Amino acid sequence: MVFWAGNFIVVKGAIGILPPIGFTFLRYALAAVTLLTLLRLREGAIRLPHGDVVRIMGLGVVGFGCYQILWPVALQTIPAGDSALLIATTPVITALLAMATGADTPNMVKLLGAFVSFAGVALVIAAGQGLALGTSLVGDGLTLLAAACWAIYTVFGAAILRRHSSLVTTTWAIVAGTLFIAPLGIAQLVTAGASGGLADLGPPVFLAILYSGTLAAGFANVVVFHGVKLLGPTRVNALQFLVPALAVAMAAIFLAEPVRPIQLVGGAIILAGVALLRRGSLPRGRRVVRALGSVGR
Repeated sequence: MVFWAGNFIVVKGAIGILPPIGFTFLRYALAAVTLLTLLRLREGAIRLPHGDVVRIMGLGVVGFGCYQILWPVALQTIPAGDSALLIATTPVITALLAMATGADTPNMVKLLGAFVSFAGVALVIAAGQGLALGTSLVGDGLTLLAAACWAIYTVFGAAILRRHSSLVTTTWAIVAGTLFIAPLGIAQLVTAGASGGLADLGPPVFLAILYSGTLAAGFANVVVFHGVKLLGPTRVNALQFLVPALAVAMAAIFLAEPVRPIQLVGGAIILAGVALLRRGSLPRGRRVVRALGSVGR
């Protein structure tokens, strides 16, 4: 989540120079190469996930391909704050989808934690970028569809993780997503180059691509999917509620952007919601042990 929050800080200048889907294609192409190399070093061979190639590739197209096209297209028609808030519905959609499909067993405590954290995210964003929901129903709808794409990727990917490692699964999902994005991304880059829009490329842009491709898109996605394997999609996706608060904190540290008191309140509410989600995820036996440990202290 720290890497994902840092991505907002690092790429802030890069997307002002590179077209959005063109930039996404470059970072995911780098992520694909990085993960294929890591797969070769870690497992001794670049092997396809036997028996699940079509499923993983399909989920990659949905989770990385469709998401990364829908979100920037929608962002052109709605304010950034609205986009951030609607994307923050992803953990809630994940919990409901996991419950409907049986991929996870969200209970009322988990669902309450999800809605509490979402309220905290709304405060953080409203106090910062502001909200103006309803300015474009099409843009709002496309953003919610993007959030649903990521929820589908994590919920249905959880079953595949019983048969393959998170590295294998994430690598081929990102390869598929990159190939899906490639035609539109390359077209944007060619158009920008022909119009002289790439004349300002410099070390900061290349460093942004390097960070975003290797850490935010590559390493972080493997870690998150490994978390899904261990803890389930609901609990892991809930940690995404931390990203807006972490991004605000990192912007204050690295960009000297002000932090408003209401954002601190929102951050505290997010943490409270995540704590509820964590409590709702504990097996019954572990809750008894934790209660006894509290008494002992």
